[in-house]
Amino acid sequence: MDTPEQPQIYLITPPTITLSAFPDQLARVLDGSEIACIRLALAGSDEDTIARAADACREVAHARDVAIVMSNHVLLAQRLGLDGVHLDDGARSVRAARKELGVDAIVGSFCGASSHDGMTAGEAGVDYVAFGPVGTSSLGDGTLAENDLFQWWSEMIEVPVVAEGGLTPDLIRSLSPCTDFFGIGNEIWSAEDPVAALNALLESMVS
Repeated sequence: MDTPEQPQIYLITPPTITLSAFPDQLARVLDGSEIACIRLALAGSDEDTIARAADACREVAHARDVAIVMSNHVLLAQRLGLDGVHLDDGARSVRAARKELGVDAIVGSFCGASSHDGMTAGEAGVDYVAFGPVGTSSLGDGTLAENDLFQWWSEMIEVPVVAEGGLTPDLIRSLSPCTDFFGIGNEIWSAEDPVAALNALLESMVS
């Protein structure tokens, strides 16, 4: 995941998807905007359900040369030919995931609003750190990742950073200068037209 001057879009799937409809919806979003990476953020623990959803989304993503990672399920991500994992437990699982998946896989970590967890994850070898929520969201314990965390991170730490959770046009505008990626999910999937919703958010991005 490269880090150009303007933040890239890191797309997060809904926790539950309908196999008959979502892959087509995902394809439209990928065709309508430049997406850097997709995170399969599927809820539940039914391996078959997750695997079928992952297979369908991987086909859509890889047909467009977009990387796709899965939340937490390291062995499943490896078996299904995904590009890596996104870990929800800060730095705790990073070394084990990296050892299992190898140096070429994407390993990212959600660190809430903790710069300490982010730095520890960075030292453990993550490719990116995600902080959030940045706005009103049910992520984590409700503690917001404030603008100054991203400002400090962008000035002091080289590991790419993702801003996610409760994004609004105003938040995107204010965070654009100090984040590498915007993790966008529920902000668009709850809309009638996810492509239009994403483009509306992107218009707020500061060049």
